Amino acid sequence: MPRLIGPDFIGIQTKDLDAARTFYRDIVGLTPSAKAPPGAVVFETHPIPFAVRTPIEDFGDTDKLGVGIAIWFGCDDADELHTHLRERDVPIAFPPKDGPFGRYFAFVDPFGYTITAHTVPTKQ
Repeated sequence: MPRLIGPDFIGIQTKDLDAARTFYRDIVGLTPSAKAPPGAVVFETHPIPFAVRTPIEDFGDTDKLGVGIAIWFGCDDADELHTHLRERDVPIAFPPKDGPFGRYFAFVDPFGYTITAHTVPTKQ
């Protein structure tokens, strides 16, 4: 039987691609890839690529963006990233706490998406 293997790419939509590029590059610290299709910014995230793109179709009510979807990013230190984002006035959905996947917190990007960041062990 054909089956899904697992997430291979994550993309979110925004009406302001330049603002999304700036936020995720300059505030969050992601590196844009040199290659991206028109209307999108792909970031060099591993193991799964992450992108922001202009809307495929009008999505109207932006207060509901991402409701029911969980997007988690691994990071090297959730507490330090939380402090970094808070100092830059990024809204924090909830502060760092311990959970089943380690230390984590969530922030809200300028487009209304809630993003969770959690500390992942670095390879030695």
